[in-house]
Amino acid sequence: MSEFNEFDQQGSAPNRETGSIISHAFEMYKGVLGYAVVAMIVYMLGGYIIQLIFGIDSASMVEEMRESGGNFNYWSTPGLPLYMGASSLFGLLLSPLYVGLIYIVNKYNTKNPIEFSDLFIGYRQNFVNILIYSLLTWLISSVALALCVLPIIFVYPLLLIGYPILLFENASAIDALSKSFNIAKENYGTFLATGLLGVLISFAGIFLCGIGLILTAPFIMIVMYSTYCAYLGKPRQIMFKQP
Repeated sequence: MSEFNEFDQQGSAPNRETGSIISHAFEMYKGVLGYAVVAMIVYMLGGYIIQLIFGIDSASMVEEMRESGGNFNYWSTPGLPLYMGASSLFGLLLSPLYVGLIYIVNKYNTKNPIEFSDLFIGYRQNFVNILIYSLLTWLISSVALALCVLPIIFVYPLLLIGYPILLFENASAIDALSKSFNIAKENYGTFLATGLLGVLISFAGIFLCGIGLILTAPFIMIVMYSTYCAYLGKPRQIMFKQP
């Protein structure tokens, strides 16, 4: 069975304040930007291929939504239900990539050499729990969105550090969800402000003709890592050992 071997390394951790956490995340992000861009390119290419398979033109669909005046019927669009299902499945299968990016950030923070294969560590370590956790958070977020946009704003901070817990503590999906919820509940104001600011920065790329999302979207994953460091301490660098 695979396992992690841990050892202490140098590195930084922010204070338990939103400004300190976001500042720390920026410093980390500058060091791993190339890997973050690769992760986003993989995600966007996959989404584009799925669109081609199901004959969906997202640009045309957005234009139709604008012209419909709010009366656009998603489910009457040919191929859209299957496309939405395939996109959701694709997003779920890519969730270990997010964990890999967090792993790379920790290697950068602890001044350890980074390898390209590190981006895929989530597919080798705790893979099933990462998928289960991603599915659970997707369900929770979907219910929150169905109740209107506002609930997801208040629910999201409770899920903020689940992925780092899955990686650094090799936790089960339920344990990661429970621990993230409990820590965020006790420090909700900071988690809410940090999560909102992290999401806003991540979506800032929309204003750069959309392509800027490749640069900004992964930032929220770095915010998760920095928040974990602030509240649970800088994790010791973990090295994956083959069976």
